[in-house]
Amino acid sequence: MFRQSCSRLRSAFFLSSPPWLSAFLLCTASLLSTELKYTLGMEVTSTGPQTIQKAEGESVTLGCSYTPSPSDSGELDIEWSVVSPDTTQKDQMLMSYTSGTKYVHSNHALAKGLSFAARDPSMGDASLSISLLSPAHSATYQCKVKKSPGVDMRKVSVVVMVKPSVPKCWVEGGELVGEAVSLHCQSAKGSTPLKYTWRRESARPMPAPATQNSVTGELKITNHSQSFAGIYLCEVNNAVGAEHCRINLKVNKPPNRAAVIVGTIVGSLLLIFILLVFLGLLYWKLSNRHHYEKEFSNDIREDAPPPESRPVSRHRSRNGSQHPQVTYCQVDGTEMSSFNEGHTHTPSSNSHGHTPVKHTPVEYDSKYGYAV
Repeated sequence: MFRQSCSRLRSAFFLSSPPWLSAFLLCTASLLSTELKYTLGMEVTSTGPQTIQKAEGESVTLGCSYTPSPSDSGELDIEWSVVSPDTTQKDQMLMSYTSGTKYVHSNHALAKGLSFAARDPSMGDASLSISLLSPAHSATYQCKVKKSPGVDMRKVSVVVMVKPSVPKCWVEGGELVGEAVSLHCQSAKGSTPLKYTWRRESARPMPAPATQNSVTGELKITNHSQSFAGIYLCEVNNAVGAEHCRINLKVNKPPNRAAVIVGTIVGSLLLIFILLVFLGLLYWKLSNRHHYEKEFSNDIREDAPPPESRPVSRHRSRNGSQHPQVTYCQVDGTEMSSFNEGHTHTPSSNSHGHTPVKHTPVEYDSKYGYAV
């Protein structure tokens, strides 16, 4: 409708305007269209997705085929750069082609593995090849082809993702008939979003009371039965890869409660009996030990000899290695005793004229000591 209205207005304008004005406008429009055509002659003809998702370690080719215009007579200049996410910052130049020479403008991690896909980019193919992709290569790339006066460009975004690792499968629950059981699946590595899917092998249908969570990887069965036993497969995938694991779900019968109760009682009684036997043996051992120690102490008292009597010495010997000896003499009709320490007393005459008496040494008895 809009085009019809414009056509009607244009017809009415040309019909109502003078012939010279209509001719002038037609010539001007023709010249402008021709000038614009020659100015925008360079054209990048590559088509394809503007965003490419690849797995880590793979390679990718960013297409940039171009077609120059006959009026483009200047020198060919090809530039590949990384567009900065911050519009206030300048883009980072990676590679260029000028005057038949290829240049690498950066030693950044993004520059690793970069090369032109074609041997001669001047033949209409300025595509860029990246080998051994890493997460550092995730960026927006711009291809700019210039041949004066024509110029054109194209942007391609690359997203490097990590494939999911082999997941781990396990079962939670006793796998008892009539009870709930859960199957779990988890992958340690992988770029999000990860999607988990459970299924049974041999094309068997999933249990009706089973519910699965594609985000957490849990498969929950509320009422387990014999028909649910079998091998289950969990598959995890993202945009660049997939892995899986298997698990065998079993069915166990619940234990007999009466037997469990009886077993618990018997076990408790047996434990009590063992404890009582242990305490009895301990008491018997301690009693025997006490009785033996008592008899042994009585035997020691009966067999011990009486202590030796030691008379008090009236005179200490200067030489501690010899025992004192006692001698007797008669003085004025009275016997007197004297101690001789370590040597024999030599008889001598008394000043009072008494007859000297021979001193007889007294031997020492080891049992009763010296005679008194």
